[in-house]
Amino acid sequence: MSASPADLRAQRIASEPLHTVGQETRFFRGSAASVRDVWNHRELLGLLVRRELKARYKDSSLGIVWSLIRPLAQLLIYYFAIGQILGAARAIPSFALFVFVGLTVWTLFTEIIGNGSTAIVTNSGLVKKVYLPREIFPLSAVGGALFNFAVQLLILILATIVIGEIPWHVQLLYAPLAIAVLVVFGTAVALLLSALNVYLRDIQHLVEVSLIVLFWASPIVYSYSFVHNELQGNWIEQLYLLNPVTLVVLGMQKAFWVAGSAQGPNVNWPADLDLRLVLALAVSVLLLWFGQRVFSRLQGNFAQEL
Repeated sequence: MSASPADLRAQRIASEPLHTVGQETRFFRGSAASVRDVWNHRELLGLLVRRELKARYKDSSLGIVWSLIRPLAQLLIYYFAIGQILGAARAIPSFALFVFVGLTVWTLFTEIIGNGSTAIVTNSGLVKKVYLPREIFPLSAVGGALFNFAVQLLILILATIVIGEIPWHVQLLYAPLAIAVLVVFGTAVALLLSALNVYLRDIQHLVEVSLIVLFWASPIVYSYSFVHNELQGNWIEQLYLLNPVTLVVLGMQKAFWVAGSAQGPNVNWPADLDLRLVLALAVSVLLLWFGQRVFSRLQGNFAQEL
């Protein structure tokens, strides 16, 4: 008696080798496997980045120009309110360029944290239906933020050319180091928050409040000189300099703010800024590893929670 089609199908399935689906969840193992898993899905990651950019500018007449309107609007507000009315422009040379450098960095950070922390919840449909490394969702938010940052950075470079303050000096090397710190640190925080936000939806609201506080805790619309002159190097100033975003903003100002990097009047820089950035990068790499391992432990119940 010949076997039925159902029996033959069951035999074929039984002969197939078993493959482990998912990631290694033990805390001190599995990092390399997780990286390989993301790398094997790099084409999907690219598609998600393009999807995010297309969705952001869908049915928009201005398209990518909108990525410039917000920071330019902020620039005008802060330049007028803080620079002209409060008189900060008199104490800070090339105040408009100074503010735009800080806003360019800050926009990158807020997009990574804001979009990355909600990436799993936003893509809940895919998370519940198919298996793929869930890290690619916050990473796609990072990719979209980097694209917008590249556009704003190009405008920043053009602005330095137009006003005749081209940053053609050795301090320009601070820029890639500062950007690396911001991307690694932001990605680490976004990974961790995106996983926690699945279980505790208040996280996304906490992020919004924290970003407001962090903005004013970084020298974006005021000079670090004000902080230094007020605190005179005490422990509060050292605590202030432990903020990676503060170091990144200072590094980018050192690179692109020619009037300040030339040690103009009333301008101070923290001692060993380059060493501080290197240490911040090292700590950010460790934080990225820690965030990914926590993410890996928590992702097992994402589908049920969503």
